[in-house]
Amino acid sequence: MKKKTTSPVRTIHVKNMTCSCCIHLLRKELAIDGVDIQDIKLGLLSLSIDTKKITWKKIETMLEGYGFEIIRDKEKMLVEQIKQAVVDLVHNSTYNAMVRNSDYLVERFGMSYPYISSLFSRHENTTLEKFTILHKIEKVKELIEYGELTLSEIAYMMGYSSVQYLSTQFKSVTGISVTEYRVTPAYNRAGLDKLTFVE
Repeated sequence: MKKKTTSPVRTIHVKNMTCSCCIHLLRKELAIDGVDIQDIKLGLLSLSIDTKKITWKKIETMLEGYGFEIIRDKEKMLVEQIKQAVVDLVHNSTYNAMVRNSDYLVERFGMSYPYISSLFSRHENTTLEKFTILHKIEKVKELIEYGELTLSEIAYMMGYSSVQYLSTQFKSVTGISVTEYRVTPAYNRAGLDKLTFVE
């Protein structure tokens, strides 16, 4: 009788998996002999492998080669889920200006906002508030590039009380004004995992 070499399905939590392009990339790169993909979602991989053809170490090395990282710490897993929730809210759904970011996160995780916020700050080099602002401004850049909405419409859609407030926050994050960005939009875009405030 042949010894079974296929491993049980393992669910791996993955850091920096922030967009649908990451899913497409990993689905393509993991479509190799010896890997059976059960499911791929933002931040999660469910795989089984044929241990005669590939090792988990090789999978981990492959992920690291593309800028991903396997998360093993429970708190870090939760932080990554919080980041994914912010990305989902701002980039992957119709942003609802009537829903406060804090209310959305409290409902999604069933935890108090002060706990979620302090946990985030403990593991990241920024606050949850700044992280959310970075993503909102990145979404604003995208909407400006589309050219389909006025600044007033964008401000309302993204939950800003006024165009002035949006413009002020835009400049504090990017270092340039909305008007300057409209002239040369794409040069100031960044990947969702690389967003930082301009020093």
